[in-house]
Amino acid sequence: VRERVQKKLAKVARQVSPLAELEIELREESNPSIKDAQIAEATLHLKGVTLRAREASPDMVHSINMVAEDLARQVKKHRDKRRARRDRAPAAQEPRTA
Repeated sequence: VRERVQKKLAKVARQVSPLAELEIELREESNPSIKDAQIAEATLHLKGVTLRAREASPDMVHSINMVAEDLARQVKKHRDKRRARRDRAPAAQEPRTA
């Protein structure tokens, strides 16, 4: 299971700073009436922001895959948002001349 998690989240790890901290929690609900009992949660601590993803399904492998996809999507959105701000910032700071 550890190898599968590392393999799936390697894509996310390449997109963030080496200083980022990733926490993974895998658990199983003990209540038999809960159909999606295999739960995977991921928390990614970046500089100034924390991204979280939680997925549940009947199969742990599927939960891990869904969490990895969700976290990758959030990282991409966050990265694009930061780049857009950075690209837009210098134009706003240029002094106007008459």
